[in-house]
Amino acid sequence: MANRQSFTHRIRVEAHAVWLAVRDPRTPLFAKLVGLLVGAYALSPIDLIPDFIPVLGLVDDAVLIPLGVWLFEKLVPAGLMTEHRAAAEAASQRPVSRWGVAIVIALWALIALVVYEFLMLGYD
Repeated sequence: MANRQSFTHRIRVEAHAVWLAVRDPRTPLFAKLVGLLVGAYALSPIDLIPDFIPVLGLVDDAVLIPLGVWLFEKLVPAGLMTEHRAAAEAASQRPVSRWGVAIVIALWALIALVVYEFLMLGYD
């Protein structure tokens, strides 16, 4: 179980480092686009293969995110990812903001409600 936690932690740190590097002005535009895709996929609750599908649901995260981070790292200047990885690792040691989690959940619920209402307009 410790390996799974450390792998999960590593994925979270890598995704955060990519997010930090995307916001860095030293990052080339194409790398920023790749980084945005990697970050959006890593942080999105919507997966290419849903997590509830046995084995395959978790394998896509375990393959696609590291592959995207590897590609992103190849596109940025040398040392840039190392710098942002250190910042992301330091940030991972801080406590989690419960308000931040609540806001994200509320936003997703609001989006789901708006989509539901939009889809139900045709049935009234």
